[in-house]
Amino acid sequence: MEVSEFQSVLIDRRSANRFVEHVEIPRHELEEIFALTKYTPTAYNLQHAHFVAVTDRGLIERIYEAAYKQYKIRTASAVIFVLGNTKAHLNAAELNEGLKTLGLLSEQEYTTVVDNTISFYESRGEDFQREDAVRNASLSAMNLMLIAKDKGWDTCPMHSIEGEALQALIEVPEGFIPVMMITIGKAAPDSMRPRGYRKPTGEYVTYID
Repeated sequence: MEVSEFQSVLIDRRSANRFVEHVEIPRHELEEIFALTKYTPTAYNLQHAHFVAVTDRGLIERIYEAAYKQYKIRTASAVIFVLGNTKAHLNAAELNEGLKTLGLLSEQEYTTVVDNTISFYESRGEDFQREDAVRNASLSAMNLMLIAKDKGWDTCPMHSIEGEALQALIEVPEGFIPVMMITIGKAAPDSMRPRGYRKPTGEYVTYID
């Protein structure tokens, strides 16, 4: 079977254990990655993810110290914090305003969409809001890593620093929670390990016909 360009990106993307040191990632490269990441699907189009991209070497060193001195952080070109907005549903009016302006939603339809979205989340409570923020921000994070690989950059998803330790490093807006960190750079070739065992589909797929 011929492997498509997308399949090659998917297969070739590996979690980098160490990066080539002193490689800077240009701002325009990060901007292009984020500009494509916005096409990730999200529940009710609420776009829960917020990214904090750190390229300041002094701050990266502090992140390295706070995250158990993992060398992949110190050698990364940037560290990206992925945050999830637990109150994203409160932005439903703003996010749907454009559809109303374009005439794709009538005033009544617009009001119904906004009210239904807000009531859906409010009725399910804070635990659900938190879970959905993580769920949707994680979708964006995976797309970001694939986009980065397609543009020639390597990444590694990591557990995020949390709580006061995170607040001491970056400003986390009210209502946002840490979902993960992503280190990005050029993977050091000699650091790549053989790919770990991947289960065959028969072990993780159930078909119901």
